[in-house]
Amino acid sequence: MWYWLFKYVLLGPLLALIARPKIEGLEHIPANGPAILASNHLAVMDSFYLPLMVRRRITFLAKQEYFTGTGLKGRFIAWFYTAVGQVPIDRTNADAAQAALDTAVGILKQGKLLGMYPEGTRSPDGRLYKGKTGLARLALQTGVPVIPVAMIGTDKVNPPGKKGLRPGKVRIKLGKPMDFSRFEGLAGNRFIERAVIDEVMYELMRLSGQEYVDLYAADVKEGKVDVAAKPSARMPEAAAG
Repeated sequence: MWYWLFKYVLLGPLLALIARPKIEGLEHIPANGPAILASNHLAVMDSFYLPLMVRRRITFLAKQEYFTGTGLKGRFIAWFYTAVGQVPIDRTNADAAQAALDTAVGILKQGKLLGMYPEGTRSPDGRLYKGKTGLARLALQTGVPVIPVAMIGTDKVNPPGKKGLRPGKVRIKLGKPMDFSRFEGLAGNRFIERAVIDEVMYELMRLSGQEYVDLYAADVKEGKVDVAAKPSARMPEAAAG
């Protein structure tokens, strides 16, 4: 109930007024049945504007920190994410990653739409970063289609590190469903999983028009790598399969 109330009454109309969102490719989302929505990640509001514009309900795997805050603000955030049906996951180690994967499998088995950000975290500078293979493993394990989603302009409406929203324009582009049935039975093969996620990232780059950086966004944020030493590049055509 809260999901639809926030979408159509409490929050959605305000978000629509601020960013005048438009979406292309809604026909690529199945009317029913499971699918993975694989999106680039520019801002927190990606998780608001995509559900606002898609008719079906979307469940996101949200970092568990959103559900463990203290104080009035922390408790409200935890209540909000729970009320709108988002699922907490622990991202701290390999065991936690497997538990998150199991949770995602369960969501898809229920015939739901699952929203995922293959970059693993928000882009630090608006460019598209290397995808993590968890999404590929999930797609290979379940056999459900992967629908690439390009969010455009959310980082202008919701600038990272800034409070509040700014007027702007949000555009969403949905690509054709990607079928990886040719790799059936190869979940767990790291070379195949890398090929699959690179194919997804290529589609995201093509749809969004972002520059691609062959580094993990989390490593850049944590200062483990110097992004200035890694020039932007366009993925080779071969990455598209």
